[in-house]
Amino acid sequence: MTDTQRWANPVRARLEAGQSVFALTMTTNSLDAAVLGARAGFHFLWAEMEHSPITLESLRAMVIGMHGTNVPVFARVPVIDLWTAKRVLDQGVQGVIFPFTTSPELAARAVSACKYPPVGRRGSGATLAAMTWPDPVGPYHDSADANVMVMTVIEEAAAVERIDEIAATPGVDVLFIGTSDLSFSLGLRGRQNEPLLDEAIGKIVAAAKKHGKFLGRPGSNPDQLVRWREQGFQLFQLVTELVLMRNAADRLMGDLRAAGL
Repeated sequence: MTDTQRWANPVRARLEAGQSVFALTMTTNSLDAAVLGARAGFHFLWAEMEHSPITLESLRAMVIGMHGTNVPVFARVPVIDLWTAKRVLDQGVQGVIFPFTTSPELAARAVSACKYPPVGRRGSGATLAAMTWPDPVGPYHDSADANVMVMTVIEEAAAVERIDEIAATPGVDVLFIGTSDLSFSLGLRGRQNEPLLDEAIGKIVAAAKKHGKFLGRPGSNPDQLVRWREQGFQLFQLVTELVLMRNAADRLMGDLRAAGL
């Protein structure tokens, strides 16, 4: 990349090209695991700050570790608020994932937290972010406004009721369906492949297509992902780094036992 070329968020670029995007979910502060994930071919790291003990310091280390790899770091914050987004953005993340987006007002708040004035309310103290931002043509705030991605997680029945308004919110890039929480919200106790859940997912898919938003959901089974791709999903949150380790360990130990060792 020359100094006259503008950088573009690689996740957005893949989505706009109609390609799949796979995220490795990070739940520990292991920089080694993050680097291995990037080298393995995951398209971005999903830093899980809602359900894991990842701290801002760990997040910043991941951003530094990914610098120059073309594998961005996105952070899922615990709540939709200006200060939660500000803190992760100022570490240099290239996307923010907002949970429990149940209304267009919350969707608009998420967008506002990620954009500088006059569009939004993001504060201007991004010295650390600018140090590791991959765009060689400044200033940082212009590139950030153009490239930081906003993902809203749809995971409550109340959100499905207002999904057309949520999907119409300017600045929202991805509607990500939290299928487990949505199942609980519908009274299904986390069960998947239920008609009520499928109906809700269908409404979200239709709203996303109507308003030109990208679609995401959790998954790891290739057969399922192929089917969901046909439905319109492109972005997939895959397993955590610990699940990868557990699965590999289970296979290894099973092979050893099968060999009589």
